[in-house]
Amino acid sequence: MTKPIIGITQGDPNGVGLEVIIKAFEHPLLYDHCIPVVYANPKSFAFYKKLMNAEAPAYVLVKDISEIKGNQLNLIACGNEPIEIQPGTVAEAAGNEALAAIDRMLIDAVAGKLHAIVTAPVDKSNIRTTPVFTGHTAYISKALGVDQSLMMLYNDDIRVGLLTEHLPLSKVPESVNKDLIVSKLKLASDSLRRDFGIVKPKIAVLGLNPHNGDNGTMGMEEKDIIIPAVEAAKTQGVFCFGPYSADGFFGMKSYKSFDMVLAMYHDQGLIPFKSMAFDDGVNYTAGLPVVRTSPDHGTAYDIAGKNIASPLSFSNAVFAAIDIHHQRHNTDQLKANPLGYSDLRRERFRLEQA
Repeated sequence: MTKPIIGITQGDPNGVGLEVIIKAFEHPLLYDHCIPVVYANPKSFAFYKKLMNAEAPAYVLVKDISEIKGNQLNLIACGNEPIEIQPGTVAEAAGNEALAAIDRMLIDAVAGKLHAIVTAPVDKSNIRTTPVFTGHTAYISKALGVDQSLMMLYNDDIRVGLLTEHLPLSKVPESVNKDLIVSKLKLASDSLRRDFGIVKPKIAVLGLNPHNGDNGTMGMEEKDIIIPAVEAAKTQGVFCFGPYSADGFFGMKSYKSFDMVLAMYHDQGLIPFKSMAFDDGVNYTAGLPVVRTSPDHGTAYDIAGKNIASPLSFSNAVFAAIDIHHQRHNTDQLKANPLGYSDLRRERFRLEQA
């Protein structure tokens, strides 16, 4: 199988994005499995190599993806003007550079020139877009023409999907509705089959309120919305169960009995997940035409520029993108041109033999 072309965005130049990219590609192992294309300001890339006193990786500056080659780090320039890099600082110029890398990468992704994309962390507060930039997931989904996607974080032990993503907590209850739950469950089930090779994925659904609302004394969302949604999803072939009270579910490690957990809001799912998988977790966006992953951490301003950031989560994100691309390809190949089925096929064969 040919090596997939992986597009990689630099992230916020004042965060740890370029540091973990450089550390990940210092080792030749990744080049055996993919052709990496980094979208970055070459001057920012060079700044971090010098700061880290890193001889590797060497890179080749290319103007277009048609010029890339294997067994090397290819870099497509996203602005050549140097900015004042101040590790650990929130700056509008850094946000502009991060967005420029995303937008340049999306040109190639929309054109179908990338097999997968890996995004380094950005700071949502310093990226100016209309409507307001709420994160990679929504921004990339819109650019790729996808109305519905699913933010899923995972490692070898657990997968957590989010019904709602970067919303103020006060807006979560009004956003939880039956149609959204059903569509996210269907999307999750399809992705687990196609992208992870799970034949019959088993999905747990969490409740919204403490103790699942205690039969309505602390909220009616479970009775009125979540339970009907779970039952409706089952009629569409989704193997799902719940709702479960989040504290007891994670406290008793019930997630080990499921292939994915659907949380109602960001912190409900990601606090327990990051408690278990902060160093090695991967953020995956299900439902996109191109595979997209990212490390599960943010810009880590507190350690930016100190050359102590771990590249493990970023490296895992690259390997995850490669694995999911191959799994998706294999699944699609297996489903292509299936043999027709007929209840009478065996009987006709017997008659012909007779």
